[in-house]
Amino acid sequence: MRVTWIFVLALAAGCKKAEPPASMERPPAPVRVAAAAAVDVPLYLDEIGTCAARESVVIRPQVTGRLTEVHFSDGADVKAGDPLFSIDPRPFQAFVDAAQAGQAEAKAAAALARVELKRVETLVEKAAAARQELDAAKNTVEVSAARELRAAADLATARLNLEYASIKAPFPGRAGRRLVDAGNTVLANDTELLVIQRIDPLYVEVHVNEAEVADVRRRAPPLKVEVRVPGDAGEFLPGELTFIDSAVRAETGTVLLRAAVPNAERRLWPGLFTRVRLVLETIPAAVLISADAPQMSAKGTFVYVVKDDLTAEFRPVTLGQKHGDRVRVEKGVAAGEKVVVAGHIGIMPGGKVKIQEPAPVSAGAPR
Repeated sequence: MRVTWIFVLALAAGCKKAEPPASMERPPAPVRVAAAAAVDVPLYLDEIGTCAARESVVIRPQVTGRLTEVHFSDGADVKAGDPLFSIDPRPFQAFVDAAQAGQAEAKAAAALARVELKRVETLVEKAAAARQELDAAKNTVEVSAARELRAAADLATARLNLEYASIKAPFPGRAGRRLVDAGNTVLANDTELLVIQRIDPLYVEVHVNEAEVADVRRRAPPLKVEVRVPGDAGEFLPGELTFIDSAVRAETGTVLLRAAVPNAERRLWPGLFTRVRLVLETIPAAVLISADAPQMSAKGTFVYVVKDDLTAEFRPVTLGQKHGDRVRVEKGVAAGEKVVVAGHIGIMPGGKVKIQEPAPVSAGAPR
């Protein structure tokens, strides 16, 4: 009997009514959101550019002689007309003196010829001289006048050569290193003395493909250019597109564009590679969202938009260009809508979410 009662009690305990299961409702997913903003932003092309001097000249002497003095330091900035080199001027001064003497002699001979012509004319009028003598006197005057002109030209040439003995900067720019030291003999129009380049403003050249150059040509010039130097924390340098080449390079299928960029601070240098942004136009009231918001799926790019009832809506989007830490949305999101920027993993489309505020940064915490 005791065993029977134990069995009955155990059976009664096993038939006890089960407790109802806990609720299966999913808790709201914690997310952080940011509102889409309407901002005027540029439509641009990003390219790699190369800096080139606006003007570059190889300085050569225009007369032959011995170099006596160098007036600049290697790498110095020079102004137009600044002295660069001096060639021994004494031989050229001697030529000037000789040309001046020749001109004085020619003038004296011309004056005498004119006096002789007047005397012969008087004699011919009195029938005291033959007509042949008058013709000879007129010829002498003409020859003397020609010699006087030649003497003046010789003097001008001598003075010009003397001026060439002092070599000056043709435009403001930066001097390279001197290629010849004082004491050497230099040859006219042959010996290379120095290279000077104008680097303010500076040219920045880029090569764009045929499709991109078509976008450029459709816009009314001038177009703005923003130049950024890799590794330079300064602001971009503004410039202006000044040249579009007239032909496509067959070997690359690209077209050369050139922009003029002010370079007073010398942040750009000939031969330097830069990042170039060519601004085609400004898009008014473009919709920007955080670059952390877009996600990828098998159907393409999407974002989650949090509606007023705190549910997450799945939105396919079409993205445009990036602008800093934000990206332009061409289609799919309107300005002012709240877009999820963190916490995507826990979201179910149509499910509830809980918006979290970003954690405050303490005064001593690193930023």
